[in-house]
This record gives sequence, structure tokens and C-alpha cells, in this order.
Amino acid sequence: MGDGLFDERVAAGYDDPSDERFSPEVVDATVDLLATLAGAGPALEFAIGTGRVALPLAARGVRVAGIELSTAMVARLRAKPAGDAIDVTIGDMATTRVDGAFSLVYLVFNTIMNLTTQAAQVACFRNAATHLRPGGVFLIEVMIPELQRLPRGETIVPFDVSDTHWGFDEYDVATQTAISHHLDIVDGRADRFSLPWRYAWPAEYDLMAELAGLRLRERWGGWRREPFTAESRAHISVWERPEG
Repeated sequence: MGDGLFDERVAAGYDDPSDERFSPEVVDATVDLLATLAGAGPALEFAIGTGRVALPLAARGVRVAGIELSTAMVARLRAKPAGDAIDVTIGDMATTRVDGAFSLVYLVFNTIMNLTTQAAQVACFRNAATHLRPGGVFLIEVMIPELQRLPRGETIVPFDVSDTHWGFDEYDVATQTAISHHLDIVDGRADRFSLPWRYAWPAEYDLMAELAGLRLRERWGGWRREPFTAESRAHISVWERPEG
């Protein structure tokens, strides 16, 4: 199956302590909300990666399983304390099935966009729904596309320019796809990594959920349940599998 774009080169640098995602404030808020949604039931993380969220969630007493395409990322998870206790299945989050029924399936940090077609994203929602017990919920965390920053005819939006890293998003608004270009500056040389993705608006995700038999329960602008508004740069959305 292969690791896709998330090979050993990417996995080796993924756990960057300077990245805001790894700050205790972000991780704690994320885990607080996920633990509340999971309740007493088990949770399943799509694209579990190196365990940034799964490990602290498991430490809170939630039984966590995962699906992950990249064996390199899973190897990093396994090398961490308690990493061997997480049951991880290697596979594509849009199609791979695991045993059991879950109270919570979740997909964080824009990873839904790594599925670069609408059909694959719809399949991911359906896969999440098949893993949920009645009353269970599917949560995603995903950005709002920054198309308002694009002048007419332009396609490039810089998102990080520093002494050590340049990042640019290249949008194709006709296909709702983009490529994130990362250039890491090391010893005066630029090491490039590019990642394709597909963006969607909240209303389109709601339709994907409806096709999967789910209904919207909550939508927030952040992990601390901030209101979702026109100014929000991301959303945390929760869809529920109806009971009965």
C-alpha cells in the first residue's frame, strides 16, 4: 500500500515541539472535548499519525483505536510510551474497516483534506458512520479556505515566511483543490515538500454527512467551543448517528 506522501522523511520531523499543535494548551483543549464526546465508549481516530492526540486521550481513560496509511508515522507512535497499547490498523481512512462499534470517530487538523476528491471525502464520512454505534458522533477539525485573500486571477497565498521555512498555498478554485508548498531552509539551501489537498465549505461537509446518514449536532470555531462565525478560520463539526 505504501506510505503515500507521509513517508519516513515527513514522519521524522512531524513531532515538532515548536508547532502550536503540540502545545499543552492545544492538546489539553482537544483531549477535553474528545473525552467528553466519547463518554464511556471507545473512540476511533482516522489518520492517527504519531499519536499526538490519541496518546493523551488514552491516558484520560478512553479506549482508542486508529487507522493510519503511513507505516512510518505508526512506527513513531509505537516508539512512544504506551504507544504499543493503541490498536492501529494500516489502511486508507476512506475504506478501511476495523472491528467494533464506537461512540466517537474523529479526524483532526485538516486531515479530511488529504483525500483529494469529493468521492473520497464522501466515502470517509460513510466509513465513519459504519463504525459508529447509534447515538455516536463523528468529529472533524478543518480550516476555512482563505479564498478571501486571493485577488482576482491570483492563485498563491503565503501562510508562513520565516528564516527557516517558507510556506505557500497554491489554489485552483475551479476544482476546489490546492497544493501546500513547504520550503525548509537549512544551511542556505531550500528543501521542498509539496502536499495536495481538497477543500470544502461547512455546508458541503454537512451534505456529505447527510449522505452517510448522519446529522449535524454541533459546530464550533475552536476546541474550547468558541462560536462559529463568519470570522472563524476553522471549524470543529460534530455529526451524530441517529438512534433507532
